[in-house]
Amino acid sequence: MELDIQKMIFEFIGGLGIFLFGIKFMGDGLQKSAGDKLRDILDKFTTNPFMGVLAGIVVTVLIQSSSGTTVITVGLVSAGFMTLRQAIGVIMGANIGTTVTAFIIGIKLSDYALPVLAVGAFMLFFFKNKRIQNFGQIFFGFGALFFGLELMGDGMKPLRSLQAFHDLTVSMSDNPILGVVIGTLFTVIVQSSSATIGILQELFGQGAIDIYAALPVLFGDNIGTTITAVLASIGASIAARRAALTHVMFNLIGTTIFLIILPFFTKFMIYLQGAMNLNPEMTIAFAHGIFNTTNTIIQFPMIGLLALAVTKIIPGEDTFVETKPKHLDPIFIEQSPSIALGQAKEEVLRMGQFAVVGLQEAGEYLKTKQPKHAETALQFEDAINNLDRKITDYLVLLASSSMSVPESEEHSMLLDTIRDIERIGDHFENIVELVDYNISNKVKMTSDALEDLRIMCELTVSTVKEAMTSLENNDRSLAEKVVRKEEQIDSMERTLRKQHIMRINEGLCTGSAGIVFVDIISNLERIGDHAVNIAEAVLGEGKHQTK
Repeated sequence: MELDIQKMIFEFIGGLGIFLFGIKFMGDGLQKSAGDKLRDILDKFTTNPFMGVLAGIVVTVLIQSSSGTTVITVGLVSAGFMTLRQAIGVIMGANIGTTVTAFIIGIKLSDYALPVLAVGAFMLFFFKNKRIQNFGQIFFGFGALFFGLELMGDGMKPLRSLQAFHDLTVSMSDNPILGVVIGTLFTVIVQSSSATIGILQELFGQGAIDIYAALPVLFGDNIGTTITAVLASIGASIAARRAALTHVMFNLIGTTIFLIILPFFTKFMIYLQGAMNLNPEMTIAFAHGIFNTTNTIIQFPMIGLLALAVTKIIPGEDTFVETKPKHLDPIFIEQSPSIALGQAKEEVLRMGQFAVVGLQEAGEYLKTKQPKHAETALQFEDAINNLDRKITDYLVLLASSSMSVPESEEHSMLLDTIRDIERIGDHFENIVELVDYNISNKVKMTSDALEDLRIMCELTVSTVKEAMTSLENNDRSLAEKVVRKEEQIDSMERTLRKQHIMRINEGLCTGSAGIVFVDIISNLERIGDHAVNIAEAVLGEGKHQTK
């Protein structure tokens, strides 16, 4: 039989593209249907490594990507939401959760791929309801997954008649390490273990590869999937690199264990296939599930050792923002509302310090364009948002307690201050995004414009800092100084806006640079407004219009 190489390649790469799109599209639909709660699941339900495993499974099933879960986890560790030990549990759970895709493939729904695609498309295009559209996205992705898999299978069918491919499978059967290497490299290239395991299921289902060659390739697929987390951690924080290394070590240790017991595991899978009357695709799915679940059971008691090992391999003190509240003990709400109020104020002051440092980091990013300053600023903004929710919830609970008139006034003032600090975080996040825009679009500002921004930024930082100090010490004279400084910021914003328009008119500055400049000074001016709101709360006066 003459091989049509072009047809083979086109069907394979086209099918692979549709498969990957289907997985991504279905995962996005599942994520939207679940709501944007994935971070919350990982944050709230990872109190210990065991809960971390369960959370990792749930999130990976929802987004259909163990790499995606690992990348989210890396971000949470960097932001201080999660310890390395908790993250290791999540990574173990992610490896179990990713096996769901292989089981879905094992059900063999290829015959219904096109009708499912049609149902998904119908729900996407003929309904305006977001919930129905999300389900349409799930259906469409599900159908695309099977349609892509069928196309890939058609492209790979002629491989059985190729002597070179036959020789390769014999070599993999005789030398399992070769199979592991091939599986690893292929997954590194495709960057999706779900896709490479789906291909393996198709090859095994067609009889192009036997169980003795398939299992080592399966182990290699699991090692290769760690590349996404490794790439995501390059240039990132020490915590991020440690979490990524844990993912690699987990799969390397698991593969080593299973290579040692490979003859027994192979016999067990052959027995299981016969005893449960499994089709070839489901046999691979069970092998994948058993591999990852057994690895988790074996390595779970060694989480402490894994954490110690990666800390030794990647030494150094990692800098992260401690985002969780330190002072909000619920017991004080019932026992002593006045102490609870004091505790809430301590946390608000801590939140204010985050705003000061975050704004300073945004200013450094504006000046140096170094990504580490942007990353740190966004970590502080994330921490501010988290404390905003936690302190507000605490104060809402406190509101039902019996408080004196001055305490009630302070309670209201703290709620308002939280809102102002949260808005300061939003504005310095805007500044980071504007600098990102500058860098990505190669927008150049004049040295005069940059110097103006530096001066205004420093004035704004000192104003916010003094506003928080006035709140901490109930210092009225400092609060009055903040009010005067804010007037200076307002005046500077108007002056700098006019000067920049003149630079544009003289052709010294481009229009896009002018827009960015004006947006940055506008954000700084609004930060000044929120600082004066805090100062006026100390003075007991009415507030400015919050912008």
